[in-house]
Amino acid sequence: MHRVVAGDAQLSPSVLRQLITTVTATPPRGDAARERLATLTERELEIAHAIGEGLSNAQIASRVFLSIPTVKAHVSAILRKLDADNRVQVALLIHDAAGG
Repeated sequence: MHRVVAGDAQLSPSVLRQLITTVTATPPRGDAARERLATLTERELEIAHAIGEGLSNAQIASRVFLSIPTVKAHVSAILRKLDADNRVQVALLIHDAAGG
């Protein structure tokens, strides 16, 4: 009780066991992100990294020497393969995969 009053967190043994089980059973986010990104082609991965940098389709097209419609097609394929709803989710996966 003195620890709690002093501001220290206290967990019951059963809650602590459950927490340890959950944490150790869950693979690190980086591993899961890398597994998902492994489904992409080399070109898609290059574009996904550019998305992770916050580049627009036009900027990506210029960087990788593709037309904007081709970049859009790659972005659509990336979103579908990663089961992502938007570019932000792709950027987060890239970030997680890098260990950030």
